[in-house]
Amino acid sequence: MTEVHLVPRLSREDRLHFLREQALRTTPEITSEVAQITTQVYKENENEPFVVKRAKSLEKILLNKSIFIEENQLIVGCQGPKLRAAPVFPEYSCDWVLEELDQFDKRSSDKFLVSRETKRELRDILRYWVGKTVKDRAYASLPEATRRAVELNVIHWEGQITSGIGHVIVDFEKVLQCGFEGVLKDAEQALAKLDLADPSSIERYQFLRAVCIVLRAAMSFARRYVELAKGLAVKENNPFRKEELETISEVCDWISTNPPRTFWEALQLVWFVELILHLESSGHSISVGRVDQYLYPFYSRDIKRDKISKEKALELIECFLVKFYSSLNKVRPWNHTLYDAGYPIFLNLCIGGQTPDGRDATNELSHLFLEAEGNVRFPEPNFYVRIHERCPEEFLLKCCEVIRMGFGAPALLNDKVAVPSLLNKGVDLEDALNYSAAGCPEVSVPGKFGYRTSGMTKLNLLKVLELALNNGVDPKTGVQPCPGLGDLSTFKSFDDVMDAWKKQVEFYTDQAVIADHVMDCVHEELTPDPFCSALVQDCIKRGKSINEGGAVYDIQAGVQFGVPNVGDSLTAIKKLIFEEKVITGKELKEALDKNFEGTKGQEIRRLLLKAPKYGEDEDYPDSITKEAYDCFLTSLPKYKTYRYGRGPRGGIFGGCTTTLSSNVPFGKDVGATPDGRKAGEPLADGVSPVHNSGRKGPTAVMKSVTKLSTLLISPGGNLLNMRIMPYDLKDEAGLRKLAALIRGLFDLNGWHVQFNAVSSETLRDAQKHPERHLDLIVRVAGYCAQFIALDPDVQEDIIERLEHHL
Repeated sequence: MTEVHLVPRLSREDRLHFLREQALRTTPEITSEVAQITTQVYKENENEPFVVKRAKSLEKILLNKSIFIEENQLIVGCQGPKLRAAPVFPEYSCDWVLEELDQFDKRSSDKFLVSRETKRELRDILRYWVGKTVKDRAYASLPEATRRAVELNVIHWEGQITSGIGHVIVDFEKVLQCGFEGVLKDAEQALAKLDLADPSSIERYQFLRAVCIVLRAAMSFARRYVELAKGLAVKENNPFRKEELETISEVCDWISTNPPRTFWEALQLVWFVELILHLESSGHSISVGRVDQYLYPFYSRDIKRDKISKEKALELIECFLVKFYSSLNKVRPWNHTLYDAGYPIFLNLCIGGQTPDGRDATNELSHLFLEAEGNVRFPEPNFYVRIHERCPEEFLLKCCEVIRMGFGAPALLNDKVAVPSLLNKGVDLEDALNYSAAGCPEVSVPGKFGYRTSGMTKLNLLKVLELALNNGVDPKTGVQPCPGLGDLSTFKSFDDVMDAWKKQVEFYTDQAVIADHVMDCVHEELTPDPFCSALVQDCIKRGKSINEGGAVYDIQAGVQFGVPNVGDSLTAIKKLIFEEKVITGKELKEALDKNFEGTKGQEIRRLLLKAPKYGEDEDYPDSITKEAYDCFLTSLPKYKTYRYGRGPRGGIFGGCTTTLSSNVPFGKDVGATPDGRKAGEPLADGVSPVHNSGRKGPTAVMKSVTKLSTLLISPGGNLLNMRIMPYDLKDEAGLRKLAALIRGLFDLNGWHVQFNAVSSETLRDAQKHPERHLDLIVRVAGYCAQFIALDPDVQEDIIERLEHHL
């Protein structure tokens, strides 16, 4: 008699363990596949309008790129030919790729393997792109004053001229309601209505033609997985996996054309949309929005019809969350990697909050996503929870339980501030209530906002202050882009100091806005994105891409760095020089010029460090910090975005203080400063106090932060990072204290908060024994990252953040 060996069904826990380990132990590689296809299409279609050229490029990528299905995965599709592989997008920039090909595997952070064959292929491919990229055009378009600001690293824009724009959430609700074919019909009908004798219709014709190309390609892309899964099922000996592969084939077959009917189909369609967006461009923060809201109808219907169990839904969500880390990746130039370390793609997922009519929006799926996040514990996607005054205590406590796990998630956003701040920018109430996290702490209205609600030009405000205190002259180079009003040795009053500060802020804000306009101009011409635009209202209706002004709203923000350092520096100047008169401006300038060397310099530094500090709930330094940052924020209304008056509502700028890891490299370009910081040391992280302050406890920190002009910061947001001692969260009492702390911050109009609940001892051990800490995930700024993948300087910056007791 033949012995029968029964194959057990893979448990949910075992499936997740397998997928996590596979992703964590995979070293990222660079692939040339996308670059090869893009180059071929551009060569063959040089006379086509750029939007059509872009559409044909994406079409060929979707029809020809390598595809595979990972073992034990239930959600399919990967950006590269392998897990964690990163494609090169040569149309944005190529010089750095050629320069760094032999260095990617030697980096101190964000290492990539590059095969000999890939190096050969890229060197051959990229010759075509020299002088033709977004970066080439952007630098050629820069006015001289703006170029000097870039060269001095007062402003940094490398991230936006070497990649796609991103910072967008498309209309997932629409594609779930009508499927790819439904969106295609909208585009075809708009195309058919055009009167081509009207000269204004010609550009709309090309855009809509491009939209139709990419939507048909998206359907074909999904169908490729139908055949792949079907073929794998035929060869599969495990009956349970065979059944899964057959279901995957059926899921992909249906959603290739139709709107989804089930929760599994809805998750897969959302993933296909997200994946295609990342194949269309290399943009950052291409986020998925309020998943618990638009996916809930599918989940609820399946549960009511007994088509799915909560356990199976949880398993599907876990597979879905794994994909963001295992199947999407970005490779950046080294000088940009320093600013965004840890392989981030800044992709956000948001749950909780309120419904568009103002009711509590938390539901069963909110809890399941939160549970899945606690099980997966990956740095991507960035997991955000919206909190409001009527947020159920049970849900907030569950958030605190996940925070206790110590991997930096979830981050929390405050409806009490985000909603009115959007209303102040002209967003309708229903849309404001439907906001979602779009990238770091920035917010956006899904499917209605244009590109880059945040993440535009980075402005180093501490460098601006250094220039203001030196008559506009950069001490390192002697260059004077903007003549000043004197220096520390000549100022007669604190008003003189503030006048000098305001002048430099105005000049460099001008340069940052000019750089933003140059970027938008170049991206509009060279890299319009028809697929993304097709899924943002009202691009199809207007016949315009997002780049041209097709979105309903256009509100943008750059990022400002060093606000706490500026506040502490100005506080020390006012207190020590003009009020207590314990040192003179000349003495302070000499000490700064010498980086506090010598007995006199060390004595002055001790005085500076003892001066009142922002972050300790003292009105004196907090009010000066607010005044200093308000000089920037209150100047914004006079500036208009590149798309102002071209269709979208708004066309205005907002603020943002999300530092990413940029506070570390930005600090290297600033000499010693009056807050007691030595030359080259990191800037403060977001609006968190500098490392040597905030010692009066977390409540004092939060009270200082909320004295800033929070309502003016939209849409980019204020970023508050805090470290909590892990053992303070060991029991329910600790969790309730944390929940109360969060409620207190948000009652005071705090915009955002996120926590690292991991000890310095653990982080130090990870530095010494990285092999033991593959899954140690930490909150860097508005994103999380694998700790051992970070540059040592960024690791030190995280360790040096003050640990708070509850």
